[in-house]
Amino acid sequence: MILPITTEPNKILHEVTKEIPVADLATRKFKKLVADMTETMYVKDGVGIAANQVGVDLQVCVITKQFALDKNKDLVLINPRWEKRTIRQNWDAEGCLSVPTVWGEVKRYNSIRVRALDENGKPLDFIAKDYLARIIQHEVDHLNGHLFTEKARNLQKIEPAM
Repeated sequence: MILPITTEPNKILHEVTKEIPVADLATRKFKKLVADMTETMYVKDGVGIAANQVGVDLQVCVITKQFALDKNKDLVLINPRWEKRTIRQNWDAEGCLSVPTVWGEVKRYNSIRVRALDENGKPLDFIAKDYLARIIQHEVDHLNGHLFTEKARNLQKIEPAM
């Protein structure tokens, strides 16, 4: 089911989301949430989506398989944390489903170490680089109550295609 995207301004986009207990991962409700978030991400042409972007106060995000480590499977991160692996950062353009038609340049780390749980509760610990690292930082920012617009420079409003 395609979920409605929560857009700015909305309080849930600026609050830290709640950690998910491992026992909740096996519930039908949680599995449906992940499936619905994934479908919504693809229909809305996103590369990632965080639960609070669909109005859900939980620490879960999904990243499209196109940019995931395993190109055959979307990457689900539960209670994710990351740490920089380098001081090197790059500026690049970003947009967001929750801030439609706005783009800006955001400085992010090129290489990060990610720790999270997968959708089955299995611990994940991996290195993400380049665009995947950027997507993860963007989505974890969402889960921590921050939008890319808080970090961006050269914000521009792009008129939507008709």
